[in-house]
Amino acid sequence: MADSKRYYITTPIYYASGDLHIGHSYTTLAADAISRYKRLRGYDVFFLTGTDEHGLKIQRKAESLGKEPKEFVDEIVAKIKELWRTLEITYDGFIRTTDEQHVQTVQWVFQKLFDNQDIYKKNYESWYCVGCESFFTETQARAFPDMVCPDHGKPLERVQEESYFFRLSKYQDRLLQYIESHPDFIQPVSRRNEVVQFVKSGLEDLCISRTSFDWGIRVPFDPSSVVYVWIDALTNYISAMGYPHDRERFEKWWPADVHLIGKEILRFHAVIWPILLMALDLPLPKQVFAHGWLNLGGKKMSKTMGNVVDPIELTRKYGLDAVRYFVLREVPFGADGDYTEDALVARINSDLANDLGNLAYRTLTMVKKFSGGLVPAPGREEEADRAFRDKCVTLKGRVEKELDALHLSSALEEIMAVVGAANKYIDTASPWDLAKTNDSRLGTVLYGLCECLRIVSQLLRPFMVRTPGLIWSSLGMPESIDNADWDSAGTWGVCKEGQVTRRGKPLFPRIEDKEQEAEPVDRPAGQSPVTGSQEKAEGLEPSAASTPRPRASTDQPIGTINIEEFRKVDLRVATVLTCSRIKGADKLYRLEIDLGTEQTQIVAGIAVFYSPEELVGKQIVVVKNLEPAVIRGVKSNGMLLAAKSGNELTVLTVDRKIPNGTRIS
Repeated sequence: MADSKRYYITTPIYYASGDLHIGHSYTTLAADAISRYKRLRGYDVFFLTGTDEHGLKIQRKAESLGKEPKEFVDEIVAKIKELWRTLEITYDGFIRTTDEQHVQTVQWVFQKLFDNQDIYKKNYESWYCVGCESFFTETQARAFPDMVCPDHGKPLERVQEESYFFRLSKYQDRLLQYIESHPDFIQPVSRRNEVVQFVKSGLEDLCISRTSFDWGIRVPFDPSSVVYVWIDALTNYISAMGYPHDRERFEKWWPADVHLIGKEILRFHAVIWPILLMALDLPLPKQVFAHGWLNLGGKKMSKTMGNVVDPIELTRKYGLDAVRYFVLREVPFGADGDYTEDALVARINSDLANDLGNLAYRTLTMVKKFSGGLVPAPGREEEADRAFRDKCVTLKGRVEKELDALHLSSALEEIMAVVGAANKYIDTASPWDLAKTNDSRLGTVLYGLCECLRIVSQLLRPFMVRTPGLIWSSLGMPESIDNADWDSAGTWGVCKEGQVTRRGKPLFPRIEDKEQEAEPVDRPAGQSPVTGSQEKAEGLEPSAASTPRPRASTDQPIGTINIEEFRKVDLRVATVLTCSRIKGADKLYRLEIDLGTEQTQIVAGIAVFYSPEELVGKQIVVVKNLEPAVIRGVKSNGMLLAAKSGNELTVLTVDRKIPNGTRIS
C-alpha cells in the first residue's frame, strides 16, 4: 500500500495509578473515531494506546496496598483494557512501559544520547509533585498558594539528588525554527502560540533520572539511577514501532501522523519530545493535536481530586452509542467541554431521540403506511426535493473536511444539521397530504428520506458502533453496512425500489426520569419526542398531541382583539450586542440586547436560520414585558419577533436607525 495511505495515530499512554474516567475516555474515543474514519477511507491504520507504569507515585501506591509495583499495575491495566472493550475501542497496539521491548528501547536511547554528549550529570535540587511527576523551579513553586500543586491538591516535595540532565536548551533555536516553518505541527493555533511563547522564554536542561526510588527502567551504565518518567513514557511512540531494532516496521509507520493529547501535557509533546527526536536524528511527528478537557462542573477531572465519572457506569445506564455521541459532540475543537448528567440526558433527548430517532421512526412509518413497507420509486420532483437531495449528497464532503481537520464535534454538527433539515422537509412536503391526492411526488419524498437515512447512517460510522447498522438494516439494504463503500455516501440512488424496510422500535427513546426544562424551538408539527409508543397517527400528520406551544407564525386565524388588549404587549426596538450558542442546544442562541435604558438577554430558537455574525448589530423587535423563562439553564427576558414561511424564517428588523427602546405602537 502506498505511503500516502498509511496512518499512525496515538493517544497518550495513561498513568496506571488508578481507574480511568470519562475525561481519559474522551481522548481515546476521539482517536478511535479518527481511526475508524481513516479505515473507511481505505487507509492502513495503526492506532496505538497504552499505559505508563513507572514512577514514585505508583511505587508508593503499591507499597500502601502491600503489593509489588508490577502486581499493582497489572491489575490496573486489566481494568483499562476492560474499559476499552466496553467502549469498543479499535486500537491496533497496546504498549506498556514495563514491556521488555520498551525497556530495551529506552535504555538504547539513553545510551545513544549519552554517547552523543547530550546527557550530563550534576547535583540537582528542586520542588517536585509526585502526582504530576514534574519538577518546579523556586519561582514556579512559590506561585502556587501554600506551595500546593493546583492540579493534585498536595504539597510539593523538596527533592535533592544527583541526576542526569538532557541538554534541552541546546536545541531551543532549532525547535523554534521548526515550529515556525511547520504551521500545522502543533494544533490548534492557540496551543501552537502557547508553545512558541514558552520556547522563546528560554528552555532549561531537563532532569531525566532519579535515585530516590527504584521503580523504573535502569540507566544502562548506572544501575543506581532510573530513567525519569517523561523520557520513559514519550519513547513509547517509537518503541512500539520497533525502534531501533526492527527498521522495516519502524520505517513503515514513523513518523506518526498525529499524537492526540490533552492540553495539560502539551509541552512534553511539543517541546521535550521533538527535541529528543532531533537529538536522535529522527523525523518529527507530523502533528501534535492538543484537545480541550471534558470537565466536571467546570473543573478538570482528576483521579487525585476524586471528581471523576465512570464511563462504564454511564454506558450501562445510557447505552454505548449515546455515551460515544455525547463525549465526541460535547467538546468543541480546541476548547473545553463540560460533563453533567443533565447535559448528557439533554443531548440524548434532543439530538438522538427528537431528531435522529424521530426521523428514522417517522420515515419508516410513512413507508409502511403509504408504500406497503417497500422503498418506493421516485415520482414528480419539485425544487425543494432537489435542494434536499443536494444537501444530503454534499454532506459527505463537509463531514470529511471537518474530520480531516480533527474537528469531531463539528463533523457531528454537520450530520445533525441534515437530520434537522430532513425533519423540516417532512413537514413542508406533507407526505400525508400527497397521499390523499395520489400525487406521485409522494414517492420522491419518501425515497429521498430513505436515501438521507442511508447517507447519515454511513457517515455516523466513525462515531457510533451499533446505530448506523440498525438504520442501515431497517432500510432493507442487501449487504451489511460493514461492506458498504464509504464513497457511496456521496452518491444518490443506492436504495433500490422494492427494498423491504422494517420500522422496529425507536432508536433512542426519550429519557423521562428527570424533569426537563422546556425548549422554545420552532419544532415542526408532528416532530414530537418519541417515547417508545406510537404517537397520534403514528407520528405522521400534525396533531394536537404533537404540536408545541403556539408559535408566532401561523396560518390559522386567532380571532380579534381590541386596542386595549394590544396595548398590553410592550413591543420595543433593541440592538443585538452579542450572539452565542447555548451549550447542548444546537437551535438556540443567547442574545444580549440593548433596550436603551437597560441591557438584558433573550433566548431564541433561530440558530438554524442565522449565523451570530448576521445578528450582531441588527435592530430587532422584541416583546419586552413577556414573563421571564429559564430555557436550558439560561434566563430569557423577552422574545424577538420573526416571520416564518415554509423553510425560511426572517427576524423582524427596522428599516432605518431608531433609538434603542423605542416603543412600537
